[in-house]
Amino acid sequence: MSDEPVNLVSLSGRISAAPVPRTLPSGDEIVSFRVVVDRSRAARRRSRVRVDSFECAAWTAALRRACSRLAVGDRVAVEGELRSRFSRAGDAVVGRVTVDVSSVRREVASTP
Repeated sequence: MSDEPVNLVSLSGRISAAPVPRTLPSGDEIVSFRVVVDRSRAARRRSRVRVDSFECAAWTAALRRACSRLAVGDRVAVEGELRSRFSRAGDAVVGRVTVDVSSVRREVASTP
């Protein structure tokens, strides 16, 4: 095991809304989308919440193109890094965590 800290997240879930291309105030372009992931059985015993939803952002041109082709309901595997971002909303500071995508691929649904 490395002594260096590692920030790597791997999600397997489904696309919950159509990907949205955006241009940030900095001029950077991204495609953002949400991935819904089922909670584990153990987690569902502790809470009534059955899924978690994660905001993902694709920054490179190739990833933006790939993510733009995703559709609601597609099963995907996403890898990336967690990022904390803060912004102002009126007098309040709002924080959120997103996944900066490093790879995305559609998963083939298994047939029973």
